[in-house]
Amino acid sequence: MKKTIGSILAMAAIAAAARAEPAPKDYTKETPQERAARMAWFTEARFGMFIHWGLSAVNAGEWNGKPAARYSDWLMHDAKVPLAEYRGLLQQFNPVKYDPAEWARIARDTGMRYVVAVSKHHDGFCLWDSKETAYDVASTPYGKDLLKPLAEAVRAAGLTMCFYYSILDWQHPNYAPQPAWDAGREGARPDMDAYTAYMKAQLGELARDCGPLGILWFDGEWEPSWTHERGVDLYNFVRSLQPSILVNNRVDKGRKGMTGMNAEGDFAGDYGTPEQEIPSRGFPENVCWETCMTMNDAWGYKKDGGRWKSSKELIRQLADTASKGGNFLLNVGPKADGTFPPEIVERLADMGAWMRVNGESIYGTTATPFARLPFRCTKKRGMLYVHVFERPADGCVALPGLQNAVKSARLLAGGAALAVTAKDGVPTIALPAAMPDANDTVVAVEVEGLPVAVPVPPGQAADGTVELDAPGAKIHGDVLKYEASDDSLGSWTRDRDGAEWSFNVTKPGVFDVAVTYACDGKSAGGIYQIKFIDQVLDGKTESTGGWTKFKTFAVGRVTISEPGAWSIGIRGRKPEKAASLMKLRSVTLTPVK
Repeated sequence: MKKTIGSILAMAAIAAAARAEPAPKDYTKETPQERAARMAWFTEARFGMFIHWGLSAVNAGEWNGKPAARYSDWLMHDAKVPLAEYRGLLQQFNPVKYDPAEWARIARDTGMRYVVAVSKHHDGFCLWDSKETAYDVASTPYGKDLLKPLAEAVRAAGLTMCFYYSILDWQHPNYAPQPAWDAGREGARPDMDAYTAYMKAQLGELARDCGPLGILWFDGEWEPSWTHERGVDLYNFVRSLQPSILVNNRVDKGRKGMTGMNAEGDFAGDYGTPEQEIPSRGFPENVCWETCMTMNDAWGYKKDGGRWKSSKELIRQLADTASKGGNFLLNVGPKADGTFPPEIVERLADMGAWMRVNGESIYGTTATPFARLPFRCTKKRGMLYVHVFERPADGCVALPGLQNAVKSARLLAGGAALAVTAKDGVPTIALPAAMPDANDTVVAVEVEGLPVAVPVPPGQAADGTVELDAPGAKIHGDVLKYEASDDSLGSWTRDRDGAEWSFNVTKPGVFDVAVTYACDGKSAGGIYQIKFIDQVLDGKTESTGGWTKFKTFAVGRVTISEPGAWSIGIRGRKPEKAASLMKLRSVTLTPVK
């Protein structure tokens, strides 16, 4: 093929232009120091507000007058509502009582340091006046942007503004796949390249119009059409808009279900997102994560929101999360008129009262240095904060394995000094007869330097018994987890999952082995195996009368030949249709007399 001078010059110009335009920056390749600096505000904050609000608040989980959705913001999906019908909610959304300054005040007074508000959920409705679609708040009777005023109010209250944005979109004509319940609807043209361009344009609007943002919180990444390559590209695009912004791991494909943490691999995203659960263990301090939690059984507002967690339960979940090195993102679901339901206001007020006294035990803390304690604990340089939910029978807090000298101990509530003694070389703090806070009494322990503790395996009690409890288990597997709500190992659905304990024995001999667990009738009949060196005990689960009723069952005997450190493990397999193998509370070794 002949090349003309003109074509050569044109090609040269194109090549020069290509050389002049820099390649897009790969923000996933930052240094550990750069990442730590970017994450610093997040790990200092520890406590944030999640806001789920949109068109779904109008029907509050009902369609045609009947309950139709587990979560109200999944109404379109669960009730299989065609888009043409769902759009009718636009004319009913008129939040005339919306007061963004009041929302920001409530978040601040609760002790929250950041706000993550839904900008677009799975139904595709946008809470700002987007140039990319008419399916937004500008098409409602309210007619005004909801997000920019909230961002301004949040920053005026001294908090960090963040947005949630759903990748999944049931209404957009280019999203793939289109909803199965609305197949063949007019205008549908599945094209993920076009849809990604739409998303980027909208994210650009939010980044440009709403000021500096702390986080873009993605969701809805589970469809096969959203690929790892698209996730990395979107991560880099968002970082190019605001380089210091944080992006959660749901931008990519690494998340392992509701446990929220990434599988092994090179995935984009700055932190993990456990949903409706708190990990049974913490993670290395360079691994950031955030548990998102509802107050009841719904994200968006729902008339019948199910069981409401008590203020005590929420305060303890906050402390539990901080003790494992995570952030606690607590959800609120405003009503369609723009107000918070009274149940939410009441619980946030209670949490705010607790935080005003005990906030120093949450903000800027890192995970407990102790491998196992019957208490939650957070730390800073020179300080330990022991969270005592229930006063122990002996009235003492022991800190086994602590390597730092203890200077003093006091209650955060009231400031009373507490006596510190050494019992068998273990720093021990005497608690008052009456605990000042039934929700969570925090003991501030001043120590020399950064708190460090070495693991101390459980040993034998005075009668020779070894009690191996659920919190002290080393868990093997991705699904089995410690569930603090009933102090047991639950979600035991995979054969390869199991638990193991290390312990010390000073008086060897023959021991009866027993397990304490709960199991309902539909799940009974699972098999499990306890292994101690080469000694194997087989068991079969029985019904205890329900998942909240725990009973103890003898399994067999093992022989421990000599004093020293030992370990014992358990694995099992549930029946095919069972919800779980069991909820295991403890394994007990009792010496045979």
